[in-house]
Amino acid sequence: MGKPTGFLEYKRAVSQAQRPAERIKHFNEFHPPLNMEQRRCQGARCMECGVPFCQSGMILGGMASGCPLNNLIPEWNDLIYRGNMQQALKRLFKTNNFPEFTGRVCPAPCEAACTCGLNGDPVTIKENELSIIEYGYDKGYVRPEPPAIRTGKKVAVIGSGPAGLAAADQLNKRGHFVTVFERSDRIGGLLMYGIPNMKLEKNIIERRISIMKEEGVSFVTGANVGGNYDAKAILEEYDSVILACGASRPRDIKVPGRESKGIYFAVDYLKSATKDILEAKNTTNLQDIDFTISAKGKRVLVIGGGDTGNDCVGTSIRQGAASVIQLEMMPKPPLTRTEDNPWPQWPKVFKTDYGQEEAVDVFGQDPRVYQSTVKEFIPNEKGEVCKVKIVRLESKYNKEANRYIMEEVAGSEHTEETDLVLIAAGFLGAEPYVAEAFGVELDGRTNVKTEAGKYKTNVDKVFAAGDMHRGQSLVVWAIREGREVARAVDEFLMGYSNLP
Repeated sequence: MGKPTGFLEYKRAVSQAQRPAERIKHFNEFHPPLNMEQRRCQGARCMECGVPFCQSGMILGGMASGCPLNNLIPEWNDLIYRGNMQQALKRLFKTNNFPEFTGRVCPAPCEAACTCGLNGDPVTIKENELSIIEYGYDKGYVRPEPPAIRTGKKVAVIGSGPAGLAAADQLNKRGHFVTVFERSDRIGGLLMYGIPNMKLEKNIIERRISIMKEEGVSFVTGANVGGNYDAKAILEEYDSVILACGASRPRDIKVPGRESKGIYFAVDYLKSATKDILEAKNTTNLQDIDFTISAKGKRVLVIGGGDTGNDCVGTSIRQGAASVIQLEMMPKPPLTRTEDNPWPQWPKVFKTDYGQEEAVDVFGQDPRVYQSTVKEFIPNEKGEVCKVKIVRLESKYNKEANRYIMEEVAGSEHTEETDLVLIAAGFLGAEPYVAEAFGVELDGRTNVKTEAGKYKTNVDKVFAAGDMHRGQSLVVWAIREGREVARAVDEFLMGYSNLP
């Protein structure tokens, strides 16, 4: 512990985001980093606790507490303070294949479990992590390192999201020949098309993919396995197969008028916007982007209060929405932890994300409407949605379900005018056709079925990982599963594994 009094001497300082009025003019990242001296002070705030909950990755209260990757956080925080960034990078790579992704999009359960946060402000772990990896890229320390010896074994990875990429990276380092099959036109899965450009610029993904290619990983795009690509042929050609296709079936809102035009799943809307931005090759002049699905001048209704719903709010504002309403079924969270949600559990408290901040700046109010949902979509004479019937909800105990559920409040219906509806109500699990193509079993939640804590399916040499295996989750969990399935596959192929 290089600075025992650091947490007393330095206050938490994060990179200051561009003002909402400025950042909504573009689709680029908007958090200029702190300089190195400021970052060293933030590293010095780490107490290097006797029990570092920040790196525990435990499940407490049904949610992750600490880093699921078990990152060696106190170690590299101390190395940042000492200015030994190259060694910090080596320690970071011990547990995380892609810190340039998690350092941007992870909600930082590590910080929620930081001991400094028990009676003050937590260490800026997420930004410290990002500073290490970007320093490594700037100085040329992150470069292709192909394996010296090849095993001759061939592995197919179906899906190029964070789980698939992590598995491919690990197995390639081990010396296996790895081919990643992606049904879309670009590599990255959720990272490429599920997360907007202003949260994760796509050149960041392409930078990493370029390195992986030079290290020997093969990528095939436009490969819809179970569709235009034969699963049987892949099973015959490869020694092992990993299914990492994500949980990409969006949850629908099945109410009258659902067939109206102008209603889209959030995942389709965000993917379309990202593709249009990439094809325009200019994210600084919004007038140059011809959006396939545009919110310009429209009254937007976002159904869903999670991260994806927030991304829809931020994207629609950048496109020039006339207004934005965001419906959230659950009650508004408390401002501070409740007694039944103690540290180091994930804090179930109210937060305002970037999209909501921008809505407040542009429209003068928070777009979120709590304890509400849509009861009916009302189309005009052209079949286009023009109004929605919204109903209030309240939490009531249901004896049959033995839990509290949200029920409609009688007489609370009202209508809102809208021109564009974006459904961000979560996901139901894996798309069955890929599982059917390989003959693997699904569980009751349509996730690929394996033994608890295992990754091998009922089909010989076929494994599963990521959201397709565990259900919709965080990027950091996907990377962890990718690393763990790689070890399982390595043991299957070689009889043992030296992968971490």
